[in-house]
Amino acid sequence: MKIIIIGAGISGCTAYLTLRKHLPPPPPSSPPQDHEYTIYEAYPSPNTPDPPTNPTKITIGGGLGIAPNGLRVLERLDESILRDAVTSGYMLDHTNLKDKHGTTLIQLPSSSSSSGSSESTGDRSKALHLLGTSRHNFWLALRRRIPENIIVYNKRVAGVIPHPTQRNTVTFVDESEPVYADLVIGADGLRSVVRQSIFDGEGDGDGPRYEGLIGIGGFLPTSTIPATTSIEPGSLNLHFSGTGFFGYFYATSSSTSPTRSSAYHVSEPGDTLVWWTTYSTPTSTSTPPPDGKNLDIDAVKSQLKSRFSTWTDPLVLHIINSVEVQTMWPTFTTPELPTWEREGVVLVGDAAHALPSTSGQGASQALEDVEALARLVGHEVGVLYMEEQMRGGNGGGIGVEGEKRAIQMACKRYVEMRMPRVKRILDTARGMQNSKRDMGGWGEWVMYWVMWVMGFFPGLVARQQQEVFDYDLPAEVERVLDRGL
Repeated sequence: MKIIIIGAGISGCTAYLTLRKHLPPPPPSSPPQDHEYTIYEAYPSPNTPDPPTNPTKITIGGGLGIAPNGLRVLERLDESILRDAVTSGYMLDHTNLKDKHGTTLIQLPSSSSSSGSSESTGDRSKALHLLGTSRHNFWLALRRRIPENIIVYNKRVAGVIPHPTQRNTVTFVDESEPVYADLVIGADGLRSVVRQSIFDGEGDGDGPRYEGLIGIGGFLPTSTIPATTSIEPGSLNLHFSGTGFFGYFYATSSSTSPTRSSAYHVSEPGDTLVWWTTYSTPTSTSTPPPDGKNLDIDAVKSQLKSRFSTWTDPLVLHIINSVEVQTMWPTFTTPELPTWEREGVVLVGDAAHALPSTSGQGASQALEDVEALARLVGHEVGVLYMEEQMRGGNGGGIGVEGEKRAIQMACKRYVEMRMPRVKRILDTARGMQNSKRDMGGWGEWVMYWVMWVMGFFPGLVARQQQEVFDYDLPAEVERVLDRGL
C-alpha cells in the first residue's frame, strides 16, 4: 500500500508513527513488500533551535498545551515519545481562573482521572497532568522518530485528485511528475490544499473563518521575573477582563528535578515562562488584521498598554512593559464541514477542524484524529489481508481496488467517530471564546460575578472538562467497529 501524508507538522508526524504501529504488514510475497510512506512538507526543513528567550523579543504562537487525552495518545503510541515530550516541557496539575488584579476566582484540576484508558500502559494508579511546552520541542519529540528519507521538504502540493477505484493523484506546484497513493492524509493545516481538493471548490465553507480576535505571546526567562512576584508550581493561570485576556505557565522543568520526565508529577519549575494575550480587534470579523509582515510595532505596543492600563496584577504588567512585540496572529477556525474524507483522501487536525485556543484541545484532538484513523485503517486492511491468506493467496489477489475499498470504509468510520466529539468541544469553546472579547465595565463585573459563583461548585464546572480528558479512544474505536455503518 502506498501512503502519502501532506504536512510534516505535529499531525503529519504522528500520522506516520501511528500508521507504522497499527497497519499490519502486507501478506507474504516474493519479493517481500512493505507499505510505502512519503511525507510532503511545503516549507524548508527546520534546522534552528527553539526561539531565544530574550525578554525583549517574543516568539508568536510558540507555547502549546497538550491535555491528558492527547498525552494518552503518545503513551499508547510509544512511552519514550511521551517521556521526551514531558522532559522538554512542564506538567500542570491545576488551572487558576483569575481577574485582572490577580485574584483567583475558580481553581480547576488539569488532570485526568487515575483510571486512564482501556489500553494505557503507564502508571494507571496516577493521574496524567496537562503538559505545557513549546510547539517546537513537542514537534521534535515526534520528528526524531521519523527516518530522514521519509519526509520531502520544500515540496508544495498543488492539489489532490480523489479516485473511487484507483489510486489518488497528488500534483505539485513546481509541475513535477504527479505521484499516486492509496491513502492520502491531509495534515496541511488551516489553509489545507487537501481540504480544497476534497470539496473541489464547493461546500467547504469558503475556507478558514476569522474570529475577530488576535493573539500575541512568547517566552520569558524566569530570571527576569521580579522577586516580589510568585507563580504557583504546576499552575496554568488565565486572567480575564473586559478589555482582554492574559495567560501564562511555566514551560520547562528544573534540570535537576528527579521527576522532570514523569507526566504524573509536578516538578520544580525551570527557566522559561510562556505567556500570551488574546483580545478583540477593531477590524471587521471578515477582515483580519495584518499577520506581522506590515505591522506597526509601536501602535501595537501602545494598544497593549492601553488595554491593560487598569490591570494591577504585577506579573502581567511586568510582561506588558518589558517585551518587544514582533508580530501577531489572527485567530481563525475551520467552518464545520459536511465530511472529512473522499475516496481515501482524508483530513486530520487543523485541516479538518481548527479549534479556538479556548478549547485547549487543538493539538490533543489532532493526536486523537490520527490514532483513530490509524486504528480503523489497520482494522479494515487487516481483515482484507486475513481473508486473502485464508484463501491461500500471497497478496496477489487483493489488488488496488481491494485495498481501496478497505481504506474507504475506514475513512467513513473515522468521520463517523470523530465528528461528534470535535463538535461538542467546539461548541463549548465558542461559548468560552466570548469571554475574551471586549465587553465594557458592566459586562466585566457580571463575568466576574458568574465566575465567583461557579467557584463554589468546582466539581460541576470541571465535570465537562473531565469527560474530555478521560476519553477512552481505543474503546470508542471498538464501539464504532461493533456498530458498523
